[in-house]
Amino acid sequence: MSSDTDDRLDRRLLATIAVVLLGGLLGILNSTMAAVATGTLATAFDTSLSTIGWASTGFLLAVTATIPFTTWAVDRYGGKRLWVAGLLLFLAGSLAAGLAWNVGSLIAFRVVQGVGAGLLDPLVLILLARAAGPRRAGRVMGLMGVVLSLGPVLGPIAGGAILGALTWRAMFLISVAVGVVALVLALRVIPADEPVERGSARLDVVGLALLGPGFAGVVLALSQTAEQGTPGAWQAMTPLGLGAVLLIGYAVHALRGRRTPLIDLRLFRNRGFSASVTIMGLGGMGLFAGLFALPLYYQQAHGLDVLAAGLLMAPLGLGGSIAMPLAGRLSDRLGARGLAAGGAVVAVVSVLALTRIGPDTPEVWPALAALTFGLGSGCFSAPTMGSLYRTLPGPLVAQGSSVLYMLNQLGAALGVALVTLVVQTAAGTIGGLRGVFWIAVATNLIVLALVPLLPGREGAPPAVRDEELVRNP
Repeated sequence: MSSDTDDRLDRRLLATIAVVLLGGLLGILNSTMAAVATGTLATAFDTSLSTIGWASTGFLLAVTATIPFTTWAVDRYGGKRLWVAGLLLFLAGSLAAGLAWNVGSLIAFRVVQGVGAGLLDPLVLILLARAAGPRRAGRVMGLMGVVLSLGPVLGPIAGGAILGALTWRAMFLISVAVGVVALVLALRVIPADEPVERGSARLDVVGLALLGPGFAGVVLALSQTAEQGTPGAWQAMTPLGLGAVLLIGYAVHALRGRRTPLIDLRLFRNRGFSASVTIMGLGGMGLFAGLFALPLYYQQAHGLDVLAAGLLMAPLGLGGSIAMPLAGRLSDRLGARGLAAGGAVVAVVSVLALTRIGPDTPEVWPALAALTFGLGSGCFSAPTMGSLYRTLPGPLVAQGSSVLYMLNQLGAALGVALVTLVVQTAAGTIGGLRGVFWIAVATNLIVLALVPLLPGREGAPPAVRDEELVRNP
């Protein structure tokens, strides 16, 4: 193959990556922008904060419950078709939310948005992994990391700016405009793919009824824990109990059932896979703990407004967006373990510095610590994701992506809940925030301990059969 052909293939891949990342950014931005608008929406609809909070909670639960379906549907209908369907659902929900006439309609339309995002979010990983192949998995996952790092930071800033200049409806309608651009580009750029016929595999309806709602129940419990300020409240314990029962039921069904499960739990027998998804779950927990704790520190200790606190939080996302593409690219040549270990060490030292902040600490020091925290997190996240996709055979990419995304979502919800609980139960806000950062230190130490379990430089051959993946490397 000539170098000209290689260049054309690279340009096509880059175009696909850009379009997929644009669609993936939509859900993250919309979710975080809506969180900033909670007070504005409560006033607009003359309702309580707890009621309007379901506009965000419903979105999150819809995303979580839809992800397992995506695992099956991507092979049944093809990645491009499912991507277009997800964008159309998200656009319809965004347009309807922008035209909502009461709080009930807003919550319902946000759920529609969430279903669309639940199709798009895991598809970002699946489409990128399939387009890049094992050889370029690290660099492509590094580019995905830019979205994961900047999205949660830019959302509150963009939301605050839009609400300051326009109405709350514009926040959803702008998503429609961006979504239309993403849809047109997707139809032109993303390569068509035929559905994968895997024997007589049909939708595991029982598994879908157990796994999606079960996982959503656990996420709801964490969300309610943060809202109620205590893990013992019935609003948290009830969905936690139901979610646990459903997930246990799914485990029994998946291990004993005759039909092909949505997610084969034997994947976790592979220590490299288990280490990768656990590291990403812990990474999500640490990132979102920082994203919620740092603005609270700037507001409580320095009296800054929401926009200023959001801007000072930006170095955390900026560090991740710088490190992930570079670390991902290097991991394709050097392997994941060394880069991930170095990143975890930097993250530990950075969060350790944040445990020393106080009311008199100049804002520049926590901002610098947040920057290096983002750099460290990015250095272990991108190589970890790349190593995961280098070891997964093609037929299992969808399952691996769903597990990765669900555990990352669970880690994010747990991080937010921990911030709320620790701060509310501490003697003072500063003491509580220091406690949060000590938990983040412990989390990143666990990440460091798990790094040696990541696949080695070569990883497993991408063409191995499905049943071979469950063996330890």
